[in-house]
Amino acid sequence: MLNQVDIVHGFYYLLMHVVFEIFGDSLWTLRMPSVLAMTAAAALTATLGVRLAGSVTGLASGLVFALSPAAQFYAQEGRSYALVTSCAAGATLLLVAALEGSRPLRWVGYAGLILCAGLLNWFSLLILLAHAATLVLVRPCRPHVLCWVAAASAAAGGTLPLIWVSRTQIYQVSWIRPLTPSVVLVVMLFLCAGAACGKVPHRGARRIRLAALAVPLFVVPPFVLMVVSLVKPVFLTRYVLYAQVGLALLLGLALGAGAQWLVARKAPRPGSRRDDRARLLLIAAAVSAFVLLLPLEWDLRQPGSRADDVLTAANEVSHLARPGDAVLFLPAARRDTLLVSPATFTGLRDLALVTSPVPDGTLKGAEASPCMIRAMMAATARIVVVSDVDDARVTSVRDRAKQAMLRSQFVVLVQREHNGRRVTVYVRHSRDGAAGQRTVSPQRSCVKDEGEERLDWHGRHRPRLR
Repeated sequence: MLNQVDIVHGFYYLLMHVVFEIFGDSLWTLRMPSVLAMTAAAALTATLGVRLAGSVTGLASGLVFALSPAAQFYAQEGRSYALVTSCAAGATLLLVAALEGSRPLRWVGYAGLILCAGLLNWFSLLILLAHAATLVLVRPCRPHVLCWVAAASAAAGGTLPLIWVSRTQIYQVSWIRPLTPSVVLVVMLFLCAGAACGKVPHRGARRIRLAALAVPLFVVPPFVLMVVSLVKPVFLTRYVLYAQVGLALLLGLALGAGAQWLVARKAPRPGSRRDDRARLLLIAAAVSAFVLLLPLEWDLRQPGSRADDVLTAANEVSHLARPGDAVLFLPAARRDTLLVSPATFTGLRDLALVTSPVPDGTLKGAEASPCMIRAMMAATARIVVVSDVDDARVTSVRDRAKQAMLRSQFVVLVQREHNGRRVTVYVRHSRDGAAGQRTVSPQRSCVKDEGEERLDWHGRHRPRLR
């Protein structure tokens, strides 16, 4: 199936196959790698803060990352983005360690983690641009620069075959909408505000300042992806989720400095007690923030937080469908509802399907030609349609044929919408406007229009008969 869709997620699917073989296939098994990965990312973020700006900043950075809504959301998703974030945080920590030392194995580990992140999602290679900006700001010695170039080239070269193959599946991101001016303005203001936190002074800094690492990590990947999206819309925040590590470091720097300032007002004498009090103050603030964010955290774990609620749509089909009804999926990709809950569609005729998804090796199966779909619909009195709330995804010839027939020869009986999915029951209307049934032979009614694409029953092009 990777030849058809999701070749970019092939490495993640391989990892999950291994996990399922060991621990069994369940929702707990599906989500646990993401939970562990986000936990590791929070710990790595805290470690970066400690290494670059002291224990107070490190504690604040780890707490900020752990409490951020983005980290909470993708920690419960059975997808690769949490693993990518963990790899990016680990690679960033190894970069800092390699620049401050002289152990070649750190560069090997750095290249390995970048390669792993790239195989999970090759948009993560944008982190190399952020690290390059850090090198420009830090100005390390020449051997360190050459080691970074070699490690970055090895990681990018290892990901290049995946990038080359995935270009044939570019239609998989065709649903991403272009950026609007308001979205660009909000993102730019957010990036500028986060970068401003890097100007907060801090003690205990080494040769690599926290701002020199965190600002490029937070700003460069989203900004570059936005620029690319001006040509080809591909901007999604989850593609650069690892930038949250940079934001957490910057906010941790600001919060740590604020906590130390408050403690210093009450305890003017310097020493370890001041840091201890600052850490206690941060922990108390984190607990308070956790309590205040509980409603949001609860909502993130509800079905309503998902853009596509497949299970609810399947339940609606079971409530609305009657024996003998037919079903259509508009667009054809919404047949994933049937794959998730096949028992719900028992007894319903799939009017457009010729070859089911499993034998076809795709997620939507093979559908009939547009004229045969129209003929099958013309011979049906009642159809249950599973579709998107947004009609903009209806772009193929077959889907447009379904849509045209529904609008011209059917009326809506009942319609339900839930989180991006729509389930509609259509009944055929007679010429006088009343609902009725008209028996039509699909073979006799499938008459070719002069300008219509000529396709056979399996959807393949066929030559015109002279």
